[in-house]
This record gives sequence, C-alpha cells and structure tokens, in this order.
Amino acid sequence: MKIILYSSTGCSFCAKIKKDLQEWGYEYEERNVTENEAFFNDLNEKGIYSVPVTFIDEKAIIGYRPNQLREALGLTAHTQV
Repeated sequence: MKIILYSSTGCSFCAKIKKDLQEWGYEYEERNVTENEAFFNDLNEKGIYSVPVTFIDEKAIIGYRPNQLREALGLTAHTQV
C-alpha cells in the first residue's frame, strides 16, 4: 500500500493526518506544496487545489477525513492500533 500526503507548512489538518498515520503505524511519503511548487502543480493537474490530500494507492481523500482514511486503510472505527 502506497500512502502519499500532500501537505503545506503550518497546516493543522495536515499535522493531524501525519499524527494519525504515525499512531496507526503507517509509513507515508509527504509532499509539501509550500516547499516544492511542483507538488502543487501535480495536484492542480488532478483538479485539486487545496491540501491536505492523502492518496492511498490511487484513491484521493481530500481534507481531514479520519473515518474515510481508516476505511481506505482497512481499519474499522473500533480497531485499536
């Protein structure tokens, strides 16, 4: 499973996703659009103009959606990780 998080510097929702992924034991690649404009351009080409965006394989989860994130990772709301 490949996880890519598009984030920006100072984004509180991005920080929450990073914390969740770490607590759940998942490794991910972070692509900070503030530090690298090419990452923002990658999102624009997909019709996405804001962060956070978490790609799990090819599925995009836009915004901070912990329940959708858990579901895409195969976790249930009651799973203790």
